[in-house]
Amino acid sequence: MAVRPFRDSDRDRWERFVLACPQGTFFHRIGWREIYEDVFRHRTHYLLAERGDEVVGVLPLVELKSLLFGHSLVSLPFAVYGGVATVDADAKAALHRTAVELGKDLGVSHLELRNVAPGEADWPRSELYVTFRRELLPEVEANMLAIPRKQRAMVRKGIQRELRSEIDANTDRFFELYADNQHRHGTPPQSKRYFQALARVFGDDCEVLTILSPQGKAVSGVLSFYFRDEVLPYYAGDLTDARDLAANDFKYWELMRRACERKLRVFDYGRSKRDTGSFDFKKNWGFEPAPLHYEYQLFKRDTVPQNNPSNPKYQKAIETWRKLPRGLVNAIGPMLSRHLG
Repeated sequence: MAVRPFRDSDRDRWERFVLACPQGTFFHRIGWREIYEDVFRHRTHYLLAERGDEVVGVLPLVELKSLLFGHSLVSLPFAVYGGVATVDADAKAALHRTAVELGKDLGVSHLELRNVAPGEADWPRSELYVTFRRELLPEVEANMLAIPRKQRAMVRKGIQRELRSEIDANTDRFFELYADNQHRHGTPPQSKRYFQALARVFGDDCEVLTILSPQGKAVSGVLSFYFRDEVLPYYAGDLTDARDLAANDFKYWELMRRACERKLRVFDYGRSKRDTGSFDFKKNWGFEPAPLHYEYQLFKRDTVPQNNPSNPKYQKAIETWRKLPRGLVNAIGPMLSRHLG
C-alpha cells in the first residue's frame, strides 16, 4: 500500500476509479480539481492510494485560507459529499493518516471530511446536515403518484398554469435567477464564471433546466449534475413570481420526469440543514432524510466549526447583505463566497 500526491498523468486513472467505486460521488470527479484551482484559486492536495499498479482509493482535499474563516483542509468545499472513496479498509486508513499528517504540516486549524457514511468513530463530528435520496420508479405516472397528495397538488397547479420547461444551452438565464435568489436570502453568490466553468468541465453531466411562464418569462431554474444513474439538482434560483405560479414544485417534477424518461434510477435532492424550510420542502415530497457524517481533526481549535447561515453571529451580516444593491453584491459576492466552502 502506498499513498502519494496526484500527478497530471493520473487523471484518467482517477476518473475511471471514481466512476467504478461504489463510494465515489460526482464531487470526487477529477474535473473539480481544475475548478478549485482555476476559478477559486485554492491549493489542492489530491491523494491517491495504490497497491502495486492498482488504484484502490482516492481522497481529494482543498486548502482554504481566509481572514474571516481561518485556515482549513476540506474534502470537499462547495460539495455536499467528499472524504475517501474506497472499498478497501487499509486504503481508507492510510489515506486518513496521510491527510492528518498533511494537515499538521500545512498548519491548518482543522481537517474536515464530508462523509456519506461514518469513517472514524472517535473523530469529532457534525451531523447538522442530512441528505435526501430516493430511487425513481420505472414509470412517469408512478413517480407522480409517489409524491404526497398536498405536494402533488402543487405540481398539478404548475401544470394547470401552463408552465413549461426548457434545457438551456448555457448558464446565462440560470445565473440571473440564481443571483436574484441569493440576494433575497442574504447570501453572497458564486461568480458567473464558476457556472460557466462547471458547464465547460462537465459537459452533458451539468445541465440547466429553466421554467417559463405562459408568457415565456424565465421564473425558476435548476442546475443539475448527472453521475452514473443519478441526477443531483444542485443549484437553484427563482423570481418572487415563482411561488404564486408553483414554479419550483413544477421545476423539480419536470426534472424528475425527464430523469425517469432517461431511465435514471436515483433522484438525489441534496443536503439540507435540519429544521429549515429546505428540509421541510424535501420531506413534503416524500423523501426521508439520511444523516451526513462530517468528521474532523482539530489541530488549532477546540470545537467543530459552525460556518453556516444558521450561526447567530452571521444574522446581522445576512440582513445587511439583503439591503445592498444587486449590482454590488454580484460584484463583490464571489470574493467572499470563494472562502465559504
